[in-house]
Amino acid sequence: MTVLPYLVAAYIFLVGAAGMATSRNLVHAVGCLAVAQSSTYVLLLAVGYRRGGTAPVFSDIAPGTSVVDPVVQALALTDVVVGATVTALLLALVVQVDKRHGTVDPDELSELRG
Repeated sequence: MTVLPYLVAAYIFLVGAAGMATSRNLVHAVGCLAVAQSSTYVLLLAVGYRRGGTAPVFSDIAPGTSVVDPVVQALALTDVVVGATVTALLLALVVQVDKRHGTVDPDELSELRG
């Protein structure tokens, strides 16, 4: 077992988190959040991978054959759909903030300060 996919997932997450922390534009922050969230795809695929594993269709393989985990594959697909939905919702909110306040710079949104 190799740790490379886990390191790649951690690196992608850290790049996205650093981008969100240093972003001066809400659209850029949403993009960085999507990058950070995409690290979960790599992590889920790394967890569900089996060397030499086949598709989990049991009608045509011999008993005892190594198969990949279909639950992790379903979770990865669900993660993609949820990530796209969250990104679309956040971008719609950014458009509304721009219409209302005329800027997408979080520092200039003084009405949102507590």
